[in-house]
Amino acid sequence: MTGAAIRPDAGGPGGVPRPAPPDASAPLLRIDGLSLAIHGTPILDDISLGIAPGTVTGLVGESGSGKSLTALALMGLAPGGTTTRGRIEMGGRDLLTLPERDWLDIRGDEIGMIFQEPMTALNPVHTIGAQVAETLRLRGTPRAEAAAIARERLDRVGLAGIALDRYPHELSGGQRQRVCIAMAIARHPRLLIADEPTTALDVTTQAQILDLLRDLVADEDMALLLITHDLGVVAEVADHVAVMKDGAIVERGATETLFRTHAHPYTRDLLAASRPAPRPPRDIDAAPVLEIRDVTRRYGAFTAVDGVSLVLNRGESLGLVGESGCGKSTLTRALLGLEPVQAGTITLHDRPGGAAMTRADRARISVVFQDPYGSFDPRWTVARLVTEPFHLTGRPPDARARATAALERVSLDADALDRYPHEFSGGQRQRIAIARALITEPDVLVLDEAVSALDVRVRAQVLDLLADLQARLGLAYLFISHDLTVVRAICDRVLVMREGRIEERGDIDRVFAAPASDYTRSLIAAAPTIPDGWLAA
Repeated sequence: MTGAAIRPDAGGPGGVPRPAPPDASAPLLRIDGLSLAIHGTPILDDISLGIAPGTVTGLVGESGSGKSLTALALMGLAPGGTTTRGRIEMGGRDLLTLPERDWLDIRGDEIGMIFQEPMTALNPVHTIGAQVAETLRLRGTPRAEAAAIARERLDRVGLAGIALDRYPHELSGGQRQRVCIAMAIARHPRLLIADEPTTALDVTTQAQILDLLRDLVADEDMALLLITHDLGVVAEVADHVAVMKDGAIVERGATETLFRTHAHPYTRDLLAASRPAPRPPRDIDAAPVLEIRDVTRRYGAFTAVDGVSLVLNRGESLGLVGESGCGKSTLTRALLGLEPVQAGTITLHDRPGGAAMTRADRARISVVFQDPYGSFDPRWTVARLVTEPFHLTGRPPDARARATAALERVSLDADALDRYPHEFSGGQRQRIAIARALITEPDVLVLDEAVSALDVRVRAQVLDLLADLQARLGLAYLFISHDLTVVRAICDRVLVMREGRIEERGDIDRVFAAPASDYTRSLIAAAPTIPDGWLAA
């Protein structure tokens, strides 16, 4: 990543040393023996951690490990029914003993927080200027002064050209995240908590947000607690890291030291899963199942997809990468038949594809989305969810038996059929989504950011599952992702898309080893990675 964080050791990712971070023995905030239970159920167990000013501390672990609940406890926002033990010390006070009226001063003045999904954190009916100013107005700042500060804070996070009267839906994902950062730093807090702030962003936007957070820490002498499941991000940004498992911190230390000499087997497993091995070259039969020829999709004067062509062969994995807004999603909707095109052709097994597909042909191409929980009706059982695609072919009399078989393909038992989505983990829900996609026995599976929201170990399991299914069923995958590490682990070939066109295409090893396009090189350089020398062989 350009401008990557450099650690005191000369061997840091950027190659140039930076001053040593302040000593964590004199922290801005100290957590000492924090234990937390909700309605009597233990969630956090004896958490102890110091966060020093001017440093970035990474908090990593799988979903359910307690990372986000730790952050909420630091903000005084633990859910109802919570009981706590231990101390959270800041400025000589134990925050856990304070009444709510004192917390109103701490939030924003002392501690600010950035949430994972900016579109849900922002109010869609208020302008961005009003939302940044609101954090100041609540403290009695006059309207004109609050608006001036909002302008300065938005400028500080890189939105100098964006008017205060814009609404969240008028901004890109990266711009919305910058607005959330501006809100969090409006009152110059001493500690900033960022909970998965870059999960849904493409690699270049992610790099820009991480650069911004690192600059804020340096320029404003803040401390940053960065919660993430991406160990590449931690390697590039964090000075210190703590690893959480089952509500406890199992290991902590300086980032490079912990990566090189970790002792806990859970840390070892996380590190191993964070760098999936590149897919070895395979012989693919040149038997096209999906062809797109010179497809163009326009919205008025704007051309979202401009003369794109691709061929996907049986048993092949084809990656499609590019920044947000490059046209990946529009192209996907077109080939799934959800949008018409103004020019070009789409064929599926030499039959009309796209919007011209028959219902029977639509069953031959399935899709797995990024967020399975968002694509499921929470009121439906798994049996109904998995058999939903039979509306394309007619419901067979043995639909339940087929649903059982589909679940078994993804290593889930038949007893899942009568349960509901909320009863499963994120990885299990994604397996159910894959089972649903397989129920009509398709030839092509479109995987749209299908593993980007998963923890590294769950992601590794799903990638192994996809490779196994492809080997057994001969499936062709169109794998759309902003995570280049994942693309390299699952794909045989890759297409790089930019501003509606294919910028570069080729075998995965060739493109990653010797990209022909400056744009491709910039994408690869922006992807956060763990330096090779930091991991034991």
